[in-house]
Amino acid sequence: MRISLDGRVAVVTGVLGRLGPVWTEALLGAGAEVVGIDLAEEIPAALGEVLGEHDATRFHLLRADVTDRASVRAALAECLGRVGAPAVLVNNAGIDSPPSATGGSWRFDDIPDEVSGAVLEVNALGTLRMCQVFGAEMARRGTGSVINIGSLYAGMAPDPRLYEHLPVDPPFLKPPAYGMSKAGVAALTRYLAALWGPLGLRVNTLSPGGVLGGQDERFRAKFTDRVPLRRMALPADLTGPLLFLASDLSSYVTGTELMVDGGYVCW
Repeated sequence: MRISLDGRVAVVTGVLGRLGPVWTEALLGAGAEVVGIDLAEEIPAALGEVLGEHDATRFHLLRADVTDRASVRAALAECLGRVGAPAVLVNNAGIDSPPSATGGSWRFDDIPDEVSGAVLEVNALGTLRMCQVFGAEMARRGTGSVINIGSLYAGMAPDPRLYEHLPVDPPFLKPPAYGMSKAGVAALTRYLAALWGPLGLRVNTLSPGGVLGGQDERFRAKFTDRVPLRRMALPADLTGPLLFLASDLSSYVTGTELMVDGGYVCW
């Protein structure tokens, strides 16, 4: 059965990032008009491939900054004027620090405030701003679905043993602000589900866990050993859950966190 979002406008923040093309492909494939929001303007190869396989006239890229309220308001005005009222909002914009031997590393007590602040500003406050502007517009219209992209690490701590093989000093630590930000996103989802439910707007969190994407072989082996399904997530594993939450199939689902983690959190 094809999930249809024909005629609906779907907004995706952070559309030029790692998962932006995944959400865009799913939404375009379901027939939606997709409004992508990002700071950059250059289409990356992954998104270019997606647009080459679908009707690219249904994709609209708007330059906006989720850390700036005025910028987000201007993006909403442009969205309403060019495309129409949003029916789906995917709050995907975020800063992550994947395990790497080439990235920065700090001891816990030395993590710079600006590193933590940037993560919280984009991941948590950026999601809040988008909900205050785009989400509030959807609530006024009394329909639609907000999907906040969470994380496995919103509800559990990263295992430092997954990273101890990386040749960096100090040893790699997943920034604590990342889990803090995503836990805040899940809390915001529950808050808004209660606030906007009587108006007909649904709000849910979709939390991927361990998406395959260039990690080194030893990390992948250690991570998948902890996953009951014995593999990391592929992009195709994320599209079904997204379309479920975006469509009328989830018309009585709000305030939930849908884990797409291969069973990682069950032990």
